[in-house]
Amino acid sequence: MKKFSKAELAKFDGQNGQPAYVAVDGTVYDVSSKDAWKGGKHHGNLAGRDLTDVLWNKSPHKDSVLSGLPVVGKLTDDE
Repeated sequence: MKKFSKAELAKFDGQNGQPAYVAVDGTVYDVSSKDAWKGGKHHGNLAGRDLTDVLWNKSPHKDSVLSGLPVVGKLTDDE
């Protein structure tokens, strides 16, 4: 499974033809196919980032939104 540093994950921001990836609890998901993530943005959140805190502390949907999303890798502790 591919490993992403935070810097590498940041490249997948849904801009300029890049796919939109987000990390939650160390798992990297591809949200590119979701209309809500068009352009790499969703309710003020940006793709290419670790959204663990946002998902658990601010999202009304919690982890139900992750169901069915393709897993593309793991987030490492590397910068």
